[in-house]
Amino acid sequence: MLTDAEREHLFLVGLGRPPEVCYHQDHGITPRLQRVLDVLEPSVALIRNATWDVIAWNRAAAVVLKDYAAVPPAQRNILRSIFLDPDSHVAKHDWESVARVVVGTFRADSVRAGAEAQIQPLVDELCQASSAFAEMWRSHDVQRQGEGDKRLDHPQLGAFAMEFSTFTIDARPDLGMIVYNPMNPEDADKIRALIAARDSAMSVS
Repeated sequence: MLTDAEREHLFLVGLGRPPEVCYHQDHGITPRLQRVLDVLEPSVALIRNATWDVIAWNRAAAVVLKDYAAVPPAQRNILRSIFLDPDSHVAKHDWESVARVVVGTFRADSVRAGAEAQIQPLVDELCQASSAFAEMWRSHDVQRQGEGDKRLDHPQLGAFAMEFSTFTIDARPDLGMIVYNPMNPEDADKIRALIAARDSAMSVS
């Protein structure tokens, strides 16, 4: 009958450790959290769940990374994009190093969220479809990547870099928010221009 917060507090007080995480699948976020993403523009911001499906994003993410609204929900997965989308090899500098960090971080995130069983179908699919993923997954590397740089070759922006930070959402161990900040005012202005062009095209259509 305890809430998740009350249960965690009881374990910490009585046993000196948090309880085992129990994964609760939830495909959505609150409107309040979406407004947080929106107000961060021109920074690119998105929220991923424990299986690394992108479940929320802002307009900057749509113009810089991918127009997730135009992608079927089942395909809005970061790992599928990296390992099964051939364009991802072109879009990312030092693809192999980036992919290894992603796989190690994904493994750590899924365990922390208590979602090992939930990620297994995705892992099986990727192991069958990508020998690179299968090799990286078998290495059992575990990594944490709270911040760093992301380099892209963008069709409109050209080669540019952003710095990123990742955040956990209190009481939602299954969710992570990633924020990519432009490294200079010029790139921020370019992202604003792309957002304005996208909004204008959508209003005309």
